[in-house]
Amino acid sequence: MAKLCSMLVSATFVLVAARGAGADGSLPLRRVRLYETGVGYFERTGAVTGKPAALPVPAGHLDDALKTLVVLSDDPKNGSVAGVEFGSSVSRSMARSMAGLTTDEAPLNLHALLKSLKGAAVELKVGTQTLGGKLVELSDGAASDLEECVAVPAKAGEAPSCAVQKRPVVVIFTKAGELRRIKVSEIASVRPTDPAYASRLGSALDALSDRSARVMKDLRVLAKGGKSVSLGYVAETPVWRVTYRLVLGAKADDKSQIQGWALLHNDTEEDWKAVQIDLVNGRPDSFLFPLAAPRYAKRELVTPESELSTVPQLMEKTPDSMWTGDAYGAGGLGLSGIGEGGGGRGEGIGLGSVGTIGHGAGTGSLGAPSASSMLSVGNLASVAPAEGVEAGAMFRYTLKQPVDLRAHGSALVPFLGDAVVARRIAFFAAAGDSARSAVHVTHQGNQTLPPGTLAVFADGGFAGESALGRMKPRETQIIQFGVDLDVELKQDAADSSDKTKLLGFERGRLVEHFVRRHVVRYTLENRSGSGRDVFLKLGYVNNAKVEGADELAWDSNADRASAVFKIGPRQKLEKKLYVDEGLTRRHDPKVLGSARLKELAASLPARQKKLVLEAAALVLDAEVRRGALEKRRAERRELSAEIVRLREHARALSRGAGSEAIAKRLLAAEDRAQAVQKRSAELESEAGERWRKALAVLARLGP
Repeated sequence: MAKLCSMLVSATFVLVAARGAGADGSLPLRRVRLYETGVGYFERTGAVTGKPAALPVPAGHLDDALKTLVVLSDDPKNGSVAGVEFGSSVSRSMARSMAGLTTDEAPLNLHALLKSLKGAAVELKVGTQTLGGKLVELSDGAASDLEECVAVPAKAGEAPSCAVQKRPVVVIFTKAGELRRIKVSEIASVRPTDPAYASRLGSALDALSDRSARVMKDLRVLAKGGKSVSLGYVAETPVWRVTYRLVLGAKADDKSQIQGWALLHNDTEEDWKAVQIDLVNGRPDSFLFPLAAPRYAKRELVTPESELSTVPQLMEKTPDSMWTGDAYGAGGLGLSGIGEGGGGRGEGIGLGSVGTIGHGAGTGSLGAPSASSMLSVGNLASVAPAEGVEAGAMFRYTLKQPVDLRAHGSALVPFLGDAVVARRIAFFAAAGDSARSAVHVTHQGNQTLPPGTLAVFADGGFAGESALGRMKPRETQIIQFGVDLDVELKQDAADSSDKTKLLGFERGRLVEHFVRRHVVRYTLENRSGSGRDVFLKLGYVNNAKVEGADELAWDSNADRASAVFKIGPRQKLEKKLYVDEGLTRRHDPKVLGSARLKELAASLPARQKKLVLEAAALVLDAEVRRGALEKRRAERRELSAEIVRLREHARALSRGAGSEAIAKRLLAAEDRAQAVQKRSAELESEAGERWRKALAVLARLGP
């Protein structure tokens, strides 16, 4: 096992794709490991020498390369890598500043480039003459003081005329001390003579190019010793993809063969020669991080207390002109100072908190049953083969032969050729649907199969297409690939009944655990000349027991069981399934009532039955009081109407005959109304008290 080279000083050095072994001493590419996340691990192996090797790297991949270098050596004492040197990357705004261009993303035309050379030493070629000097000014057409008369075609009978046009010019201060004005149209070429300026301009143009991410950067590996070392790094690569071929055996007992093909892409500028390819079925985390370009921290601008100018006051004026205001007019003199400080701009990424999505589910709303957690009726998932145990987060497929792949080329290469258990079936997602040609596949290998398209071949030819989901060792899947026109499955009758087994009490709700019994009758018909294994997908919870099928099969991808019925050629038969499901649902006790509580108590264990009957008696007492309360309320409404009528009569009679009798009746009615109101309050209080006691009794059922 190669040891991590102890002499590596920093974890931010890296080596990336070279063009292969050559006279420049570059390390040849020996291994590429491709991942499903769109990154690849590149490993180069060779002898390190004291001569630096220049290695080209796409600028867009440089950050990835710099953060993932690993140096491996079996003998770190006799060979080491001191570092990797490279030209710094620059941002677009920094590039424009370096070249003297404006930072407003204006187009890079000839005028802009010439203007960026103001003050620079240049060499102009004008016709056959070469002029050297400093470029003083560039004026565009509107601001130019050079005018030319351009002939205008004359009309018939008119004299020839010309139009005056301004021409852009360059002013150059020559080495002989002359100021020369040259029309831009006469300049054949411009060459900056300062090597440093030419280098900055070249770097800036690289960064500003639309192909800047693909510009090659030369890395120089600084190494000592002559021993063999390996340098590995991560870079962005196309995602490798999978496509399968499933060849079914001619007979039911014959083994089927699955062929896995991987689609690879070499998007580098380098030909892969005898490169060992590893295909990793895993997803390691990888992220982008700006690392290659220099970064500058912001500093606070601190200015002197006194406002000072960067331009001398007496550069273009005298004290006398300042005093008389000649330079500024009658308005007087305004003094202002302008100062500029240095600064920089830094960029980075925030690796702060990442929001996650929580997944979960409740235990069901009122009346909506779900699988019971207290009843153990059965386990349909027990028919699934034992789940494969992964040794790590990733599986690796190593191609048997090294690969030769040209730059920007692609290839379809085999990576898997295992025997599988593939059972040809007729599949029904539900009774009454059209039958689907399918296979029930069991993965018997030791490596997880990545997802991919699947072409099925049977009976000497093509049978259909589908997709294979990710499969761990010993998992099973039902894969549909066509229509089976010869098989029908219909549901003739179905009946179900519920039987309560346990009760619980959670958060003010009564939780019922019950067994639902299904009895379903089916009719199957096979019109073909060969027998069929018919799979019917079951829609029951996994906490269930199924009887009546010839067998049960499991689909790991759908997490569902299927009932299997075997039917012979040209046969019609009836099948009956008996299914017990362990389910649960929640109830509002106040909605249930005493009668329903007694029904639920009938099939409960003795302890729970006693508690529920006790609660039912209290609920019944509360219901009696609620009934009496409704009668009192009705009586109260009648008395209120009587009181209103009597008051109207009393006002009409005033002190006349019969007024005394009306007054007595009114007082009696008001007394009865007060008594009814008092009794109503008592009944409501008594009913509420009994409900509270009933809930307290039900709470003793526990969760």
